Amino acid sequence: MIAYLTIGADDLSLAKRFYSAFLPAIGYQVEEHPEGLAYTLPEPGDRFTAQPELYIVPTFDGGPASAGNGAMIAFRARSQAQVRDMHAAALDAGGSDEGAPGFRDRYGPKFYVGYLRDPQGNKIALFSDDPDEPGRDG
Repeated sequence: MIAYLTIGADDLSLAKRFYSAFLPAIGYQVEEHPEGLAYTLPEPGDRFTAQPELYIVPTFDGGPASAGNGAMIAFRARSQAQVRDMHAAALDAGGSDEGAPGFRDRYGPKFYVGYLRDPQGNKIALFSDDPDEPGRDG
């Protein structure tokens, strides 16, 4: 189970503007700490069933933050409309488009996804795979 993800940011205020534009829509709350930002979901009672947290911090070695080649963080939305809304909000908050929301031929017929880069260059996917919504083929 993934407990948390940490990504580096050179500008925490830009990172906060970007992530706070869409993560609250899927239940994340932000806390600011001296060492950076923490985005958390409500905790269930058991530490082994905890929801993954996202930490955005300056790099530990003091060097510039950089995006990993091939690394991506994906967030599940409740619906295709929410994917579109979150993608638009993230773009308005300083993100860059890496692929407009829609279906992709290489994925299953119900996998609806939009891709972004955060202000630091990290790749983000916002997706919905709700079996009750229309799929790629109808």
